[in-house]
Amino acid sequence: MRRQDKVCNTYWPELPELVGKTRQIIILGDSGVGKTSLMNRYVNKDFSASYKATIGADFLTKEVILDDRSVTLTIWDTAGQERFQSLGVAFYRGADCCVLVYDVNNAKSFENINSWREEFLIQASPRDPSSFPFVCVANKTDLGENKRQVNRTLAKNYCDQQGQLPYFECSAKNGNDVEKAFEVIARHALAQQESEMGDILEDPFLPAIIEDRGGCAC
Repeated sequence: MRRQDKVCNTYWPELPELVGKTRQIIILGDSGVGKTSLMNRYVNKDFSASYKATIGADFLTKEVILDDRSVTLTIWDTAGQERFQSLGVAFYRGADCCVLVYDVNNAKSFENINSWREEFLIQASPRDPSSFPFVCVANKTDLGENKRQVNRTLAKNYCDQQGQLPYFECSAKNGNDVEKAFEVIARHALAQQESEMGDILEDPFLPAIIEDRGGCAC
């Protein structure tokens, strides 16, 4: 038996059951890029042309099967307006994957995704910022190439520079590649949580911490 398995079974017997149930995903990007629409398309297979800005944050859940495992995704949609951004930072912590969304027909929204990425890393304080999973999603491809303002090559180059981020061009309106993008997002979230849990269980101070909290340290 590996050391982390022994620690897990001895000190926190319910941990294996808890790990694997829920993954938290957060969607960031400017107001109006379609974060809510992407979430609704993926979870509810629905799209609404009416626009209503998110205030603070909202979420939906979806149960998926990944490699014969049942996983519940909690997907957080955060406000893109600057005046509401402070309301969303409380939801950054605990995220297992961050989705950076921009509108292919809005150059400014693409220019801002790196600011969103940096803000997330500051507020979420992941254990290893260099390896934390981000996925870049370009939305509103259904409007046509004549309205496009962000070149694919430019976007892919940015993703490569940030550590080979997965990149998808999607349409929340017609559903193009939304499922494909979220499957990759879910797999990255799954891998991230398992990696962090492995780090925790390898912590040499874990038995002492559990003993201090009244657990078994035998």
